[in-house]
Amino acid sequence: MDFQLTEEQRAIQEMVHDFAEKEIVPRASDIDKSDEFPADVFGKMAAQGLMGLPFPEQYGGGGADTMSQALAVEEVSRASGSIGLTYAAHLSLGCGPIYNFGTEEQKKNWLTPLAKGEALGALALTEAKGGSDLAGSVAITAALKGDEWIINGSKMYVTSGAVARSITTLCITDKSKGHRGLSMILVPQDAPGLVIGKVEEKMGLHGSLTTQVFFEDCRVPKTNLLGGAGEGFRQAMVTLDGGRIGIGAMAVGLGRAALEASIRYAQERNAFGKPIADFQAIQWMVADASMELEAARLMVAKAAWLKDAKERFSHEAAMAKLFASEAADRACWKAIQIHGGAGYLRDFPVERFYRDNRLTLIGEGTSEILRMVIARNILKNQI
Repeated sequence: MDFQLTEEQRAIQEMVHDFAEKEIVPRASDIDKSDEFPADVFGKMAAQGLMGLPFPEQYGGGGADTMSQALAVEEVSRASGSIGLTYAAHLSLGCGPIYNFGTEEQKKNWLTPLAKGEALGALALTEAKGGSDLAGSVAITAALKGDEWIINGSKMYVTSGAVARSITTLCITDKSKGHRGLSMILVPQDAPGLVIGKVEEKMGLHGSLTTQVFFEDCRVPKTNLLGGAGEGFRQAMVTLDGGRIGIGAMAVGLGRAALEASIRYAQERNAFGKPIADFQAIQWMVADASMELEAARLMVAKAAWLKDAKERFSHEAAMAKLFASEAADRACWKAIQIHGGAGYLRDFPVERFYRDNRLTLIGEGTSEILRMVIARNILKNQI
């Protein structure tokens, strides 16, 4: 795929790769084992201009395109799924809604510090009684009283909720209008009545903080509404479309890491008097993983290209995220199989890659939901 990259895109890819090799790879295993949130790494990423990479320079960003963002997420995720998820969520979910739907004043006050890497951003969508049924599962309410929104309810699975400067929250602002009564509101970390719940213990991605967030008569200025009242559901759908490109890139990075580890191990491990890389069974697993990951990268690239071209990309983003997550899942599974008993040990990184990648098949649209989305697009629009 490299032959399609511009000089700027290739330079960003190489810079992030070198940074990740130096600053993230040596820390990745310890971060996973200790559940450490690597705040210092994000500080170094900010110094490299990565935390606002795809946003205009006037807001503290790097002025790069979506393809560059995908490349950066892939390289970071190849080094650490935990850092890759936090980074992807910060850009797509934390910063994206403010940039896409915020006023100039909101962008100046809220996007700029996030893009500069002075803080992380977060998005709160999911609630305890819902998930995929976003339109029908929102129960949290926001009532306008004077110049303030009074928010009551809770959210769960909020990436970086424990450390975010702002949490963009999907709320009911008009119960009589169904999904047209949902709105997005920017909630500051220090808002009265905002309570951060426990950090969830997860199967993988241990260095990425996932929390519940509670709103107990939480008071937020009226001016913190993103866009217009009732536009929240559409805003959430647009945000998830962009986020799926990031999750697809994250999966490609994790799959790449698993494949590279498999190749090294297969060339070093001997059985029956020769490297196991000489056996056809191993070769076929390597070939399949390499082929599928390359296809996944190209699908992610197409979705990113369409987004940058201001074309419709929802269908392509759904396909890219679905295919990339499942291709990476297969690559990670094959990596454990190639490693044999060693692949089941925490001394080798492939078991971490497998655990970390499982989230990509669930977050921002499960594989099952995305198949429904893709099929409906095809049948409705005859794509």
